[in-house]
Amino acid sequence: MQMTFEASSSVTLLFDFWNVHGPAGMVLSVFIVLLLTVVFEILKVWRVWLSSGSRLAQPPSAYAAAPSGRTESSSALNASPSESSLTPTETQPPRNSWLLHVIQTCLHVLQVTLGYMLMLCVMSYNVWIFLGVVLGSALGYYVAFPLLGQMSLYGRVRH
Repeated sequence: MQMTFEASSSVTLLFDFWNVHGPAGMVLSVFIVLLLTVVFEILKVWRVWLSSGSRLAQPPSAYAAAPSGRTESSSALNASPSESSLTPTETQPPRNSWLLHVIQTCLHVLQVTLGYMLMLCVMSYNVWIFLGVVLGSALGYYVAFPLLGQMSLYGRVRH
């Protein structure tokens, strides 16, 4: 087995049927690997967005905050927490928490599987495939991570 990088146009990727011979097949394979890497980066962002926007990620406080009618001239005694502010409130767990957990688990399994497949593609030691993974990662990061900021902005508006 080849264990040094080479720039040939023939390689077998992941499965016996993905046997590349010639420049056209290599270009198509690099494009497929690039797209898989972009999907991998988008999955990472999607998982972060789901976990940060869910109620599971931020458990609700068990204690209610007392309404504050204090002014700047209030004494230190008024600034201390009262018994009423430490009264537990009744919080309901989110109804869809199990569904969200199942979705996050499936996305995690998909992300790990895709990550290992991309690693195995890189381990073919083909320079073109390696460059496809690197460029796909850069492109996926460039496209997906600005979306994370926009999604969290929209997430704050909804909650």
